[in-house]
Amino acid sequence: MQYRGTYIQVDLNAIARNTALLRRSIGETPHMMAVVKANAYGHGLVPVAMTALENGADWLGVAIPEEGETLRQAGIQAPILVLGGVNEKGAAASVRFGLTQTIFDPERVYMLEAEAARQSKSVSVHIKCDTGMGRIGVRNAEELDAVLSAIASCSHVCLTGAFTHFADADGAGNNYSMAQMKMFEAMQKRLPSGILLHAAASAAAVRYPQARLHMVRQGIILYGCPPIEDCPPVVPALSWHTEIVYVKSIRRGDCVSYGCTFTAQRDMRIATLPVGYGDGYHRALTGKAMVIIAGRRCPVIGRICMDQIMVDVTDVPSADAAVGSPVVLLGKQGTEQITAEELASWAGTISYEMLLAATARVPIHYITCQADRA
Repeated sequence: MQYRGTYIQVDLNAIARNTALLRRSIGETPHMMAVVKANAYGHGLVPVAMTALENGADWLGVAIPEEGETLRQAGIQAPILVLGGVNEKGAAASVRFGLTQTIFDPERVYMLEAEAARQSKSVSVHIKCDTGMGRIGVRNAEELDAVLSAIASCSHVCLTGAFTHFADADGAGNNYSMAQMKMFEAMQKRLPSGILLHAAASAAAVRYPQARLHMVRQGIILYGCPPIEDCPPVVPALSWHTEIVYVKSIRRGDCVSYGCTFTAQRDMRIATLPVGYGDGYHRALTGKAMVIIAGRRCPVIGRICMDQIMVDVTDVPSADAAVGSPVVLLGKQGTEQITAEELASWAGTISYEMLLAATARVPIHYITCQADRA
């Protein structure tokens, strides 16, 4: 049951339109993966996955087997790639739920073989090639050959793909990315033919068409946050809303919130909102953030509390800044808009983290897809 007026809103029409637009932008040859890890970047794992599959995606990408299990339990049958490594329990789940598992060492190959044999199933795997990201992946021909040899010795493990990930696709230059691409091309010569090769995520799919290969992994751009300039005109799908619960007048010299870090320089009207860092509205936004009330930007004042924030509404007409008046923390109201990128800049982080910021006590309200998505 929800009583408070603080919630996330996700417009699945925007997800549908973005997916269809991105599908058109990469052409018909490559497959398109919708990356829905981390609860679809805070947008809701199952609703986003279903919407993306209905509008042009044909693969799904998750970080951990638990996410793939949730998708399978929701009835989704599309191919799902687990992008991270797994332990024995994770390997068992990947086999059980028919997930394609990322591998990068012989140990994980043998782990998957043992689980697949125990369950009398086969398991599909993609080799991760570390060409410069420095996380997981085979780093050279010797390591790649060791993994290929392990696969060849296993009767239940089927190699169906290989991929890499760019570390600086959204950076100013392209030398590092091109060096990564050349290294991946060299590794491809040691791979069997007929497998699915992929390298480009959101930014690289735009900047480096030659890196699209057999599949493009669409992540942050799917949610309406362009990682670089000159992206297809995607639109944000997520917005964050609350309401005013109290309005008071304070005098010049009065202090607001913990630590008395804010002192009024004039007589003011202050609105209190029922949201705080306990909801994921980061304390780092203190002294920098703005919200939108009645189509106007209003500064957040004083330190952000666990459950409440205070906002200067002195310049908003009293009738428009009253108890119950709607407030936008992230998103658009009238002609004003606060983007995830702007919110992130105030908090000293990136848009990805701001999309994921809302905690479990903030419910998600969905705008469901309409038939007309043109």
